[in-house]
Amino acid sequence: MTLALETTDLKVRLRLADAWFPVCDLSALLPGRGVAALLPDGRQVAVFADRTGRLYAIDNRDPFTGAAVLSRGLTGTHRGRPFVASPLLKQRFDLESGRCLDDEAVRVTVYEVRAAA
Repeated sequence: MTLALETTDLKVRLRLADAWFPVCDLSALLPGRGVAALLPDGRQVAVFADRTGRLYAIDNRDPFTGAAVLSRGLTGTHRGRPFVASPLLKQRFDLESGRCLDDEAVRVTVYEVRAAA
């Protein structure tokens, strides 16, 4: 038996320039799991929700390998800061700032994100 995902009227939206761009239905996000979405300019974004419902969005491209895989990484916290670990080389990226926790010189783009109808 296959269960259908419950859909809502709430969409996850990213701020791109001066407008909000819808990337997925809020119900597609499960705590601890990411969703990848394609942006109009061809870039990819990784979107996450934590157990409290807070949303995060970062660039999906792993800057160490160039692969678009961060949406498939493991999430966790380090010193109270949420992060995602790349599934390839395991570098951790702060979901709020984009800073790599394992190499201070590296960071990924962070997007303003919200759920709205």
